[in-house]
Amino acid sequence: MSHDRITLRYRKLVFLTWFLTLDLIMFGAFVRLTDSGLGCPDWPGCYGSITPLGAMGDIHEASQAMPFGPVTLSKAWIEMIHRYVGAALGMLIIAIVYMAWRHRARLGHSPALAIGTLVAVCVQGAFGAWTVTHRLMPAVVTAHLVGGLLVLGLMTWLAARERPHAALSAAAARWRPWMRGGLLLLLIQVTLGGWVSTNYAALACMDFPTCHGVWIPEMDFHGGFSVIRGLGELPSGEMISQHALTAIHWVHRNFAFVVFVYMGILASRLRAEPGLRGPATLLLALLLAQLVTGLTTIFFQWPLLIAVLHNGGAAGLALASVVILVRLGSAGGRPVEAA
Repeated sequence: MSHDRITLRYRKLVFLTWFLTLDLIMFGAFVRLTDSGLGCPDWPGCYGSITPLGAMGDIHEASQAMPFGPVTLSKAWIEMIHRYVGAALGMLIIAIVYMAWRHRARLGHSPALAIGTLVAVCVQGAFGAWTVTHRLMPAVVTAHLVGGLLVLGLMTWLAARERPHAALSAAAARWRPWMRGGLLLLLIQVTLGGWVSTNYAALACMDFPTCHGVWIPEMDFHGGFSVIRGLGELPSGEMISQHALTAIHWVHRNFAFVVFVYMGILASRLRAEPGLRGPATLLLALLLAQLVTGLTTIFFQWPLLIAVLHNGGAAGLALASVVILVRLGSAGGRPVEAA
């Protein structure tokens, strides 16, 4: 097979897998926001069956016992579709590793990044199983969310290396540490957002910009940010308090302004570089979209579509930031062209 055909096939495979990763993150948010995480309360099957069709009796019995509980036929299908797509993603990444290793000389890249992505998706699969076996323990679910964004970041890195872009000036290199700092802030904010979602604290403050009518409401930070505990519980086993949920929401809301200002100023500066104008403009647009969807979530009491879009916006911010960081790595060099 010719060099050009191998390169083209590899690129198509990488971009298909990248797209599926983004879709899986969005669907994962849908699973969580529809309370479908325990739609099949075992793993990897559904009551020991490959599909919910083989578990109809168990699902019917569980839904009859708890009509508004975590197990219904629709929730079982939502959960299992998420698992099927995750399995397909794993197989595609194995294919990427195979091609990256076998054709490493022709592709001109070390297979290390592809191998690291495969390791990350395996760990992510383990957290997916623990999400079920630990009964939606907030720390595990949040780690699963952050792990998904890590896999997306690695896939974006793989894809960004395959896209041509204009050469960057040598002066652009000065923005690398600033972009790394922005990515760190974004990671913290995404983790805080995951903590809000997994603790169902999105509606803990129903007004804006104040919370319960005051700027600094009564809060229980110790209870809210205790990591090792079950869903809806404090470490003592008592039900989590409204003050703890308020603390979770309030921290996420206020840290968002830090990220918004920092990333907004940085993206505005990066737009001066022709090779960064596209992803920097996307970053600005997504920051504004996150502000709008975040406020809409509060004012309209967490509508499902807006909540899913808010999760997708976080993924978009992560991928735009990774693209910028990858391109900054070539600052001062030649334009990256398609082979």
